[in-house]
Amino acid sequence: MEDKIIRKLFLGFINIHILHHAQNDPFYGSWMIEELGKHGYRISAGTLYPVLHSLEKNGLIVPDVRNVDGKIRKYYSITPLGEEALAEGRAKAYELFKEIRG
Repeated sequence: MEDKIIRKLFLGFINIHILHHAQNDPFYGSWMIEELGKHGYRISAGTLYPVLHSLEKNGLIVPDVRNVDGKIRKYYSITPLGEEALAEGRAKAYELFKEIRG
């Protein structure tokens, strides 16, 4: 199947995954790239950061700029709106999983 179609399909799962981790602990971008890689998502910084900026723009996550060992790093946390979106996303994903698990 065409890579572009697969990427678009998985983007929803990636968004849920990002919100899940933002709810658990603040994270930074390169950590999220590694985390998604552990789950089989091969995502570059050029793909991840626009996703993070979109989630931020829509009020689902909020950055906290920190200086870590002389490097400026943004740590992202979930917002109350993001928690609502995550709860709905989890419910929809669970319903879909029950239907397609065969």
